[in-house]
Amino acid sequence: MGYQEFYSLKAEPFANHPDPKFYFNSPQHALAREYLMHAARGTRGLAVLLGDIGTGKTTLARKILSELYSLGNYQVGLIVLTHSDFASGWLFIKIANLLGLRDIGSSTTEIINRISRRLNEIYHRGEKTVIIIDEANKIKSPEILEEIRGLLNLEIADTRLISFILSGLPELEPYLASNRALHQRIAVKVKLKSMGSETVKAYINHRLTIAGASRDIFSPRAIDIICRYSDGRPRLVNITCDNALLEGYVQRKQNIDEPVIERVVTNLGLRIE
Repeated sequence: MGYQEFYSLKAEPFANHPDPKFYFNSPQHALAREYLMHAARGTRGLAVLLGDIGTGKTTLARKILSELYSLGNYQVGLIVLTHSDFASGWLFIKIANLLGLRDIGSSTTEIINRISRRLNEIYHRGEKTVIIIDEANKIKSPEILEEIRGLLNLEIADTRLISFILSGLPELEPYLASNRALHQRIAVKVKLKSMGSETVKAYINHRLTIAGASRDIFSPRAIDIICRYSDGRPRLVNITCDNALLEGYVQRKQNIDEPVIERVVTNLGLRIE
């Protein structure tokens, strides 16, 4: 038996990986979602989502990806950047593959032509192409910014053939500004901040409910402490709550109280900034 069975849960409510099923539509996330969906629906070209570490950017990006996919008239793709060392033409190849193109050769000109023809096909099917780039703050190459700008130039009858949503840390903003032509194309820009205490409480209850909880598991005081030590960042809330459920299970406590949270935050080395 693990804590999931001990607390009669159908799933792990605070698993630290983005899952659209657990998406919490907080006021700020709802606003950001509306802006980004507006950009996607209206083929606005370039939208930017900014936020500090752990504020829920990745979960929101995947929620938008899931929603666009479910609408049925969008060709959507997700690129998650894991490093900052990109070869020239890398983005073109990645997008070509996301669009289902194979054996595209090595000539940049030919790859761009293939992408353009495929985007035309998608457009004439009545669909829109949206590419989400997560961890976009890892883009450090001026060539990659130029590749994005070049793709945004592809149009038919004043309609852009591709839109981008760039999601990343706040440092992404000044870097985009280094390419004035691209920066001026930003149609939508939203920033996520830490959640307030009431929102954190609602967030915890929401995830527990989705996971099948039929009662309150965390005491009010325990949630107050989580609010303090997480600084309102969803990722830290998830880590703290997940460890608290495990600690509560080990101690065979049906309710997570203040001492359990204090032990967890000490073990995790969390500090109030």
